[in-house]
Amino acid sequence: GSVRRSLWRQSARGVHGERLRWPTSSPRHRGGRTARMSASLVRATVRAVSKRKLQLTRATLTLTPSAVNKIKQLTSAPRKVGVKVGVRTRGCNGLSYTLEYTKTKGDSDEEVIQDGVRVFIEKKAQLTLLGTEMDYVEDKLSSEFVFNNPNIKGTCGCGESFNI
Repeated sequence: GSVRRSLWRQSARGVHGERLRWPTSSPRHRGGRTARMSASLVRATVRAVSKRKLQLTRATLTLTPSAVNKIKQLTSAPRKVGVKVGVRTRGCNGLSYTLEYTKTKGDSDEEVIQDGVRVFIEKKAQLTLLGTEMDYVEDKLSSEFVFNNPNIKGTCGCGESFNI
């Protein structure tokens, strides 16, 4: 089944370094949870969504128009050429996503260019993202990037990690 992975929203509290910023109508976030976002690393959460079939493509990652617009807005500052998606081993179920600003493409990174937006995928994350759709969703309580990934086998109860 597909799983909805959402990157944590910006914290209303102090954050070290530069923040990825986007508007939200409320300083509190779902469940009262907040997380720190810096220019170098963003924590990710995992939530199951209703089962639906995603259309698999040959591309590792495809972006929705709202994700393209948000990434353009986030990378409009000088020295930010795109964002890099990766996976890290953490949480009680194995893996979680990271999202970073990047200035250059790494030697083993795969580059996805769509509608003028550059997303770099770390080598370790390339197989886990195969066929994934990246979206940006805003509602009354939050604004977040969501990864709709058909490859997920399970998620943990706390929403911090997933396995493939």
